[in-house]
Amino acid sequence: MPNTTTGVYPVYENQFMVDIQGGNGTTEADLKTVADMESFQVTIDGNVEEWRPFDQQGWVRRLMTGKSITISISGKRNIGDAGNDYIEGLALKTGDAATTTLVWNFPSGAKLTMKAVIDVKEWGSGDSTAVAPLNWDAMSDGKPTFTPAG
Repeated sequence: MPNTTTGVYPVYENQFMVDIQGGNGTTEADLKTVADMESFQVTIDGNVEEWRPFDQQGWVRRLMTGKSITISISGKRNIGDAGNDYIEGLALKTGDAATTTLVWNFPSGAKLTMKAVIDVKEWGSGDSTAVAPLNWDAMSDGKPTFTPAG
């Protein structure tokens, strides 16, 4: 894994792994990269509470009271890749069966580990001459663990 601590870097140096055993006692052997993913987008949603106390003379006070992270990952379906097969297999799952551990390894060497609900958005569709897509969201379930670069 690259350890870019300064300067720019190509986006592909970000790497995502999923626990193909469903996140129950994740071991390094259970973590697999999902092959043929091409792009990702991260959305951090904050819950902000607002109130208007008299002493602020009409100005709003605010406090961040919660957060969530959604990582939307898009790529191609690759039959036979353990990570890709695992994600595709969650397409019709619900409840705990659609939850696993996701690890995001940053180019800096930092790491984000989170329990994630996997919501498969697109699989096996498209034009007759296209490569089948596999697009999915990993949505945080509880507080993630961020480990800074060492």
